Amino acid sequence: MENQENSPDTHPNEEPRAELGLGAPGRTPGNPVGWYSRKYLPHYHKEGTIQSITFRLNDSLPQSKLREIESELIETPLEKIDAARRKKIEAWLDAGIGCCALKHPSVASLLQDTLLKWDGDRYRLFAWCIMPNHVHVLMESRSSLAKTIQSWKSYTARWAMEKNDELHLGIRGSTFWMREYWDRYIRDGDHFDNVHAYIEQNPVKAGLCKKASDWPWSSAREPRER
Repeated sequence: MENQENSPDTHPNEEPRAELGLGAPGRTPGNPVGWYSRKYLPHYHKEGTIQSITFRLNDSLPQSKLREIESELIETPLEKIDAARRKKIEAWLDAGIGCCALKHPSVASLLQDTLLKWDGDRYRLFAWCIMPNHVHVLMESRSSLAKTIQSWKSYTARWAMEKNDELHLGIRGSTFWMREYWDRYIRDGDHFDNVHAYIEQNPVKAGLCKKASDWPWSSAREPRER
């Protein structure tokens, strides 16, 4: 696999700790198995674990906006800060900041085909949604989660950068995807249903369509077995 430090899908700057609100479950001495770090954010992976994954374009959430979000959370109670941070970040992503190259049908179709390629082999997809500047996936991984996501990002980044001028994607610089991704493990059936619904309803919530099934680049178009 291509070295991520030289790949167009990775970012030279550290992912801010502010984004840990979308991370994996709390790391404790009694729960060390499955934890690893890819330099910046901690991640959790254990084969057979169902997880919600979010990854985004490099310019979808500027550092200045993250600092602004943190300043708004100063007086938020500690026990509520993660949920509040996550809500604010998700709202800004849905606002469509950046080049939003994923809204181009050719890019979105390529990415959706890439997600589906190894479904049933390296992982099992339950839900997904390709938004203009970020992607949500609900999945059960059967191999290295980090390698799976890196393969999605490397392939699609290389293609998008090659097509940038031709398709007028508006990508600036040589970086397409943000280096890191966010993962949350699914606690139980209710959590699964809530996350599943959130993913498929994201385009409706963002005002991009009236019904989830209207969005072409989502599992709502072709419901998956649970």
